[in-house]
Amino acid sequence: MKEHEYINSAAGGSNIGRLPHNGLYLNPHQLRDHEPTTYENILADAIERAYAAGIHDLDKLVASLNDQHCLDPDGNAWTEDSFVKILRELGA
Repeated sequence: MKEHEYINSAAGGSNIGRLPHNGLYLNPHQLRDHEPTTYENILADAIERAYAAGIHDLDKLVASLNDQHCLDPDGNAWTEDSFVKILRELGA
């Protein structure tokens, strides 16, 4: 087993050692190939409002989007199937 050199950061007043950063982390925008569109920003804001209201189940999230008048890209009310399909496309 390889020995690691520990760093004493003293963060928070603690003297507990920690491993040095290995450079493996996710920058949330590193896979993005374009700036979010206006529609993507509106959808993200509506999803965030639903989460902030404590909504985490798919059926309630879809209902919240519809209640907020945040329509799917074709201008229709969301269904669970259309929501999953669009998020897969946006995440591709």
